[in-house]
Amino acid sequence: MTKTVPYTGGEKDSLHIALDRHRDTVLWKLDGLDDEQLRRPMTPTGTNLLGLVKHLATVEYGWFCTPFGRETEKLWFDASTEDMTVAPDETTADILAFYARARAAADRAIDEIPLDTIGTAWNGRKVSMRWVLIHMLEDVVRHAGHMDIVRELIDGATGTHPQSTSA
Repeated sequence: MTKTVPYTGGEKDSLHIALDRHRDTVLWKLDGLDDEQLRRPMTPTGTNLLGLVKHLATVEYGWFCTPFGRETEKLWFDASTEDMTVAPDETTADILAFYARARAAADRAIDEIPLDTIGTAWNGRKVSMRWVLIHMLEDVVRHAGHMDIVRELIDGATGTHPQSTSA
């Protein structure tokens, strides 16, 4: 993780950088693993690394874009039941590209929508961009923690970012 939350930065920039740090951790958790390892269910409920990335892409669109009337892509799966599962015909590249598009759309929304702007969430609740940023930071951190455990179970790798090899 090369991004650092500024100690005296503005509220929106600080929240966005904190979110990005953990988004980057999510992607780093996939480094060096093959397709079988990324899809391997590691809990009784079937949690796997690639499914968590698919879920995070779904919620990036669902929280940053939809409540504020921003464009999202048409999903090819049922987000209410299939956002954490990876179908056999969904490739790793497909899921990573989906996450990249969702993250880019969310970043545009964050950049363009003031913190106090109110939108309507999928459940009918009124939410501010500030609340969405906090909520998504919580969600990404939670799932990055899940990914840390899953990755450790797969190959023993731990941590939030690659360790520097330079002295």
